[in-house]
Formats: sequence, C-alpha cells, structure tokens
Amino acid sequence: MTTSIPNTDIDHHLDTQGLICPEPVMMLHRVIRKADSGEVIEILATDPATTRDIPNFCRHLGHELMTQETLAENINLDADPDEITIDGDDTTPASVTLYRYVVKKKSG
Repeated sequence: MTTSIPNTDIDHHLDTQGLICPEPVMMLHRVIRKADSGEVIEILATDPATTRDIPNFCRHLGHELMTQETLAENINLDADPDEITIDGDDTTPASVTLYRYVVKKKSG
C-alpha cells in the first residue's frame, strides 16, 4: 500500500517506536536493501539518537533524507513496566518524543 503525502508517495513504513540504538538504523538498513531504487521509506522513532544516526546513515550511504521532523513531544510510550523504570517508579509509562523521517533510496 502506498500512502500519499504532499508530492511524495510512501512505499514502505517502518515503525521503530520504543526501540533504541542501534535497532532503528539496522531495521532501516534491512528495508533499504529490499527496496527498489527511488522508493521512499517513512520511519517513526522515539530514540533521540536517531536524530543523528539516520541523517548520518543517509549521508554515508548516499540515500536522500527528504524529511526529518518532530511529530510530538512528551507522549507516553506503551511499554512493559518491568523493562522501563523512571526514577524508581516502574509503573509510570515513559514520556518520549516521536520523530519522523522520510528517506528515498538512492538510484542504482
């Protein structure tokens, strides 16, 4: 399924919310390998490291970072309380920022 955003069709959606470095970039790398030249991948992420890692990934491998934006701040991440603790309170959901990237695979 292709979703349309202004002047751009999204060919692949990658939801990495709740994952931390290096998983979001590793998952992007897998999707890029399978994508055809010129296809567009949308990535949603909550790891602040992606604001550095995804642009560097694109620059290093020659893909085009079409969009990098912050969609929302201070949202609750649905996570298992046994896996995330905040200030000793393991029943409070993590508050995170949601980032969105749109990457176009380089041409052949």
